[in-house]
Amino acid sequence: MMQWNIPNLLSLFRIIAAPFLLLSGWLGMPILFYIILGFMLLSDALDGFIARILNQTSALGARLDTYGDILTYISTLGAVWWLWPDLIQNELYYIISAAVLYTIPALISFMKFGELASYHTWITKISAVMMALGVVLLLLLKEPLLFHWAVYFLVLETLENITITLLIKEQQSNIHSIWHALKTKD
Repeated sequence: MMQWNIPNLLSLFRIIAAPFLLLSGWLGMPILFYIILGFMLLSDALDGFIARILNQTSALGARLDTYGDILTYISTLGAVWWLWPDLIQNELYYIISAAVLYTIPALISFMKFGELASYHTWITKISAVMMALGVVLLLLLKEPLLFHWAVYFLVLETLENITITLLIKEQQSNIHSIWHALKTKD
């Protein structure tokens, strides 16, 4: 049953907002795109923070956050494809690399546990901030450097998530690091 609390509602907002972000791109409305994306990124930054402050963390919340993240990435890519196709073409190798790096650990988790991982490690949090800032700088200023570095850093996140999936025996949420995963093995 859905737990109606502020963190879950913030994650649910991203899930609901994703089609509207796509629509803003399809309709050629960059200002609306920036507004929706801004609120989506803000809700992503706040949901986990509020969940920890209010002691409202849960497996459901972690899954909603993961689904919200995935839909944010996909809808952003789709909208940018319609709004700035030349940008997509210029950054295609980095975009494909990021997609592969996000997909591999998801597939491994799905094959092992039948569901997506929701570890939310410290490296994942750093990676998410780098990626969000990198995408914003790329879109607003056409400056790709931080986006490129975020993709390189994503390699660490990918390796950590795969390692955690291989270490743990059953699906868990909110594992902060490989070290924490090793502690759960005992």
